[in-house]
Amino acid sequence: MNFELDSEQQAVQKMVRDFVAKEITPKAKEWDLEERFPMDVWKKLGDLGVIGTAIPEDYEGSGMDFHSHAIVAEELGYGCSSMRGSYSVNISLVAKTILKWGTEEQKQKYVPPIALGESFGCYGLTEPDSGSNAAGMTSSAEKDGDYYILNGNKMWITHANTCDVSIIFAKTDKEKGAKGITAFLVDKGTPGLTPQPLHEKIGLRAQDTGEINMDGVRVHKEQMLGPEGKGFAVAMSALDNARYTVSAGCVGTAQAAYDIAKDYAKGRIQFGKPIGGHQLVQGLLANMIMDIEMGRMMVWRAGFLKNKDVPNTRETCMAKYFCGEMVNRVCYNAMQVLGGYSFSGEYPLERMYRDSRINTLYEGTSQIQQLIIGNNELGISAFV
Repeated sequence: MNFELDSEQQAVQKMVRDFVAKEITPKAKEWDLEERFPMDVWKKLGDLGVIGTAIPEDYEGSGMDFHSHAIVAEELGYGCSSMRGSYSVNISLVAKTILKWGTEEQKQKYVPPIALGESFGCYGLTEPDSGSNAAGMTSSAEKDGDYYILNGNKMWITHANTCDVSIIFAKTDKEKGAKGITAFLVDKGTPGLTPQPLHEKIGLRAQDTGEINMDGVRVHKEQMLGPEGKGFAVAMSALDNARYTVSAGCVGTAQAAYDIAKDYAKGRIQFGKPIGGHQLVQGLLANMIMDIEMGRMMVWRAGFLKNKDVPNTRETCMAKYFCGEMVNRVCYNAMQVLGGYSFSGEYPLERMYRDSRINTLYEGTSQIQQLIIGNNELGISAFV
């Protein structure tokens, strides 16, 4: 395993870092306050080829590896978690899932516009009464000739109101639990598919989040993603990729918080010297940078295995669990360094602190990651 970026990865990192510094970081506060996702900036990312970094060239991507994918997520997370979240959903949850499970026709139809930043996708797994227990979903898909009729509700769905295609999970056989779930690709505007926005979130305010109501949604069998009854496997493979991207984004946000705290510690004078000269502040900084470096190494380790195309659920869940908790610790400690100033909008730490909280909740809570890791160590199947 090489800990040095190759020339191509360095070029990607510099390109995204420069773009974030110019186009994202200065405007992230405005987007947060207005609860507005910047479609114009997203399109610029697409024009640069950043969104499709890890998508094969046959589908309008750059054909790069998972390590490069993590580099993009980390840099976006440095500037704005809402932007990083959209990158994660569009690429990790939607595009890569279609690439793994879809027919060639489905891949050609849906993946290129997502990779180019021209289309949005969403991942419809969570329901009002079914979060961690995905197998307990109640959404149904009843067969009607060559069609399936979908009914039910999805909740906390990123891009619910802006997506062009939704991966919807529903039960084709209610008696089989997880083995009765099937995945479908549902196009925007399909009759009976009604999204509604959710506002007043604690964080990720610039990101579209909503619920999706399905009332007699009629979907042709050719829109099935993967075999009937294999929806749970489709969902879990998607989460393996999304957890990786979330982890990398956590490292980026933590790095941004640390950089703010370090700069402040150098310039803030208390008791006759910069506060960075006081040992307790140095202790906070030391703990922060150790957390960040450990998180980055865990992400790279998971990416190393993904590039080899070998089982990596254990390592990915470990990265998600550690980094999700880590970014909250780092943002908390960074706020301790800044003191009262961190409690205002003068510094972006308050937004980073709010945005970070979701990382222990979505794509599987920290407790779900513990469950998966523990069951893996014991050789037990956690959910099926």
